[in-house]
Amino acid sequence: MAMHFLSFRHLIVWICFILVFIFLSLKTVIIHQNNGIYSTSSFSNSKFQNSIRKDKFLEVPQIVWGLNNQKIAFARACLTARFLNRSLLMPSLSSSLFYKEIDLLESISFDKVFQYERFNSLCHGFVHLSRYSELINDTEPFELRKGSGRKWTKERDMNQLAECSEYSIDKFEVIRIVGKNPFLWHDHWSVVEYAKIFECLAFVEEIQNEATKVVSKIQEFSFNATSRNFSNTNQSVPYLAVHMRIEKDWMIHCKKLEQRLSINQICSSKQEIMQKVKHIRGVNKPIIVYLAIADGLLADDSILIGWEEGLIPCEKKKLRVWDVYNKYSYLFRSAIDYEVCLRADVFVGNSFSTFSSLIVFERTEKMIKMGIKSSCDMNVGMASYAYNLKGENYDGPKSWMTDFSALSLESISYGTINISCDSKVL
Repeated sequence: MAMHFLSFRHLIVWICFILVFIFLSLKTVIIHQNNGIYSTSSFSNSKFQNSIRKDKFLEVPQIVWGLNNQKIAFARACLTARFLNRSLLMPSLSSSLFYKEIDLLESISFDKVFQYERFNSLCHGFVHLSRYSELINDTEPFELRKGSGRKWTKERDMNQLAECSEYSIDKFEVIRIVGKNPFLWHDHWSVVEYAKIFECLAFVEEIQNEATKVVSKIQEFSFNATSRNFSNTNQSVPYLAVHMRIEKDWMIHCKKLEQRLSINQICSSKQEIMQKVKHIRGVNKPIIVYLAIADGLLADDSILIGWEEGLIPCEKKKLRVWDVYNKYSYLFRSAIDYEVCLRADVFVGNSFSTFSSLIVFERTEKMIKMGIKSSCDMNVGMASYAYNLKGENYDGPKSWMTDFSALSLESISYGTINISCDSKVL
């Protein structure tokens, strides 16, 4: 009986040992997979991981619209090229805003805005960007016309792309997509796949240096305005950035959008934005509030009036950096403001703005790499908020992190009221 009990006891011990071994093994695998934020991406198990072809190319139409629409369009073109196991021919961007005045559209080369070599280095094995000088033969490309309209479904779009893998099409050195610009293509890619592309994108040094000048001016203004005595002159002075969408064209657009979607949480007036910002918890005042705002409103001094004591607003004109912006095209000005907002200690934007959404996207990415997967703790660093949505304490803005479990970029491309303070990364 004692021997039977002993054997049973040994069996229990061995079972426990095996379970612990399995648990530790799984934990090791999970940690290995989560080295970065791309464990759910097909990047981790792609058959093309180290074999993106550099002798087959995809050509896309000129990329247009605002800076961040162009970033999304570029990423979508990269992921389409990756699906086809082709290099993307370096597309031209647009330095001017595009609406209907096609004749006024000013093109600019990708490598004049983003670092070309750095992109290929960081995205090696995932996607590849090529110059037109790398083309070898002079044969005409295969023209692939993207469909449009309601009948052109996501499934039909994917079927068309799949057909390009057949030899009759794949044999062409270049597949040229014609039709609408990549931002309007159907989205087949997950957020973590877009995250990999965005991580590889870095503005050219000229843009980053100009942004550094603006941040230095903000910190200098903060030092003088708050009379703070920093023992270390190199100490970073915190600031809060607000992307204020109150332009007339935006207000017309957002009102129409609210009517179409039957919601009333898109538009925000200057007064509503100020009210939300003043109720952000965990912000040590006094603090400088940098207003990233349309150039046309810089002449309107009223945007600096009405802020709560302890919130000290400033914009390009007040910082005396308008000459930094004024010498550049729209695209460069937007890129400088993007960098300034990205570097802020706290960012507040609109969840229906692509500009705001991609800043929060990149800030979330940085937080995840720091081991922060949730900003539900109001005192978390690099916090972001949406002023158009009611926050957890009702009077303040809603805490905002990008949902990295999403299967498409739709909510970032077109906006949403469904945001949370959790990145939903496993």
